[in-house]
Amino acid sequence: MRKKYHVYGVGNALVDIEFKVSQELLQLLNVDKGVMTLVDEVRQEKLLKELNGQPCKQSGGGSAANTMIALSQLGGNGFYSCKVAADEAGKFYLEDLRRCGLDTNEHNGDGKGGTTGKCLVMVTPDADRTMNTFLGISSSLSGQELVLEAISDSEYLYLEGYLVTSPSAQAAAIKAREIAENSAVKTTVSLSDPNIVEFFKNGLLKIIGSGLDFIFANEAEALKISNTKDFSEAISYLKTLAKGFAITRGPKGSLVFDGRELIEIAPCPVRAIDTVGAGDMYAGAFLYGITHGMTYRQAGYLASQASSRIVTSYGPRLTSKELKSLLAN
Repeated sequence: MRKKYHVYGVGNALVDIEFKVSQELLQLLNVDKGVMTLVDEVRQEKLLKELNGQPCKQSGGGSAANTMIALSQLGGNGFYSCKVAADEAGKFYLEDLRRCGLDTNEHNGDGKGGTTGKCLVMVTPDADRTMNTFLGISSSLSGQELVLEAISDSEYLYLEGYLVTSPSAQAAAIKAREIAENSAVKTTVSLSDPNIVEFFKNGLLKIIGSGLDFIFANEAEALKISNTKDFSEAISYLKTLAKGFAITRGPKGSLVFDGRELIEIAPCPVRAIDTVGAGDMYAGAFLYGITHGMTYRQAGYLASQASSRIVTSYGPRLTSKELKSLLAN
């Protein structure tokens, strides 16, 4: 029987506020470059005050949300579980999800206050992105935000690694994976960020459980979870965690394992100006491909094209028209 959703995603609901900054400014702000750092609300407000006057762009975000939006823009059916507060940012976020064609959980926040999470994205001239994130009410995401019937009625479950930073969100991710496994729904996880892998590896392994169908990682994340500097050793280790995986390698392209063979996906040479959302876009395009009759090689090629296109513009999204044009290639 055909499932209603191609992918059911679970992740943090964050309003992205993106700034163009110099490397010198990052140093002045005492911000670690090129990684995601969790901060409290006071620290985030202080950074916002310091960045006041810098050009910025606001959009609904969060890693898994970006992936699910890309899937939807390409023509896939998706459901996204998250948690926002009953504030203006939360209202903006849910409206944005629905405008992008995604279904979402009706229970969202308890109406008793709280703050919707925000992510300050600071992009330097070398196209690197640095994120300082206050999760807000998203850190209390729990099994209550899961819609069991929708998980069971999906082909794939997609979890972002960032969920591991909150005990209740980690428990929700494990619960979602168990529901998926019991419903013959394929399971996928994105490792999300090198810092997440370094500081929350044990939690990630709990989410992965006895093994997944697929893992998305970049090269740094693959090396860190494998506790090695040898790329071939990282490949061998990932094979023990999942039946298949994709490792993105920036300008070197990506490597996809389909369960039998390693497939090298050539890069699409571009001049990158902003790497925000590149990995999320790769995952979204890849998941669209494998849920729409493509081979892993074809899905990898589509994902490579889409992620290469996104780094040539600011922000984690392309227009639906831009994305769909890639399907003709």
